[in-house]
Amino acid sequence: MSTDETVATAAEYGSEESVALQIRQDIPHSARMYDYFLGGKDNFAVDREAAERVLTVFPTMRTAVHANRTFMRRATRALARRGLRQWLDIGTGIPTSPNLHEVAQAVEPRARVVYADNDPVVLAHSRALMTSTPQGRTAYVHGDVRDPAAILATPQVAQTLDFTRPVVVSMVALLHFVPELADARAIVEHFLAPLPSGSALVLSHATAELDPAGATQVQEIYNRAGTSLQLRPEAEFATLFDGLDLLGPGIVPAHRWHLDEADTDADALPATVTDAQVSFYAAVAVKP
Repeated sequence: MSTDETVATAAEYGSEESVALQIRQDIPHSARMYDYFLGGKDNFAVDREAAERVLTVFPTMRTAVHANRTFMRRATRALARRGLRQWLDIGTGIPTSPNLHEVAQAVEPRARVVYADNDPVVLAHSRALMTSTPQGRTAYVHGDVRDPAAILATPQVAQTLDFTRPVVVSMVALLHFVPELADARAIVEHFLAPLPSGSALVLSHATAELDPAGATQVQEIYNRAGTSLQLRPEAEFATLFDGLDLLGPGIVPAHRWHLDEADTDADALPATVTDAQVSFYAAVAVKP
């Protein structure tokens, strides 16, 4: 997608100035907190203060979010090597290079990626997601995961992805912000319904099973800040993959998924990282 097309996408939601006015600086936001944990600069004092409160009760949160990023890259690379060429990345977050399309296109330059997020901060930085190879394509949708139909109906999706061919739906560190499990399952089903056999689902999800005390305190901080965070056990996380074929090694803590892919990650986690320090489950599955 060209820069002109990116501006047109933002223009659907008003001028860049009006988008900036939508950005709340008086309450913490999960995407900006995530950016702070990753060492980014696109966050405000209120986000840093909330993030530091998280770090006091869960000191390895930076390790946890890096584990999620590393999982995303491993999963993207593994699926690209399996021949998948299209991605729908929901809950993209503030761009952090290498972004998903950079990982996919390093394996297959023709890969196509549509990013979607409902945060005006992400929209304001969406140009960073438009650096596609000439052979491939990227697009950005300002949309909410709670309305899959609206995302799927956008021209960006229609013009970028071919639903007669397999598509990867990636929702990394996202569905724990959907309070009801039934709603999270419905979201997954809605995105996968129009996709053909061979399509894939990539998910990671926060849990309290691996560090009950620390994770529960993190949940309380997010909830008090106005962001609903729902920690789920492995058994509930597994239901999000109902009807799909899990790829090996199945459901595991995020840093343990396909360790054989880690040697090409510049920020690979140390081998000493424990499951409790990460406290995220992750898995990849294919639609039969």
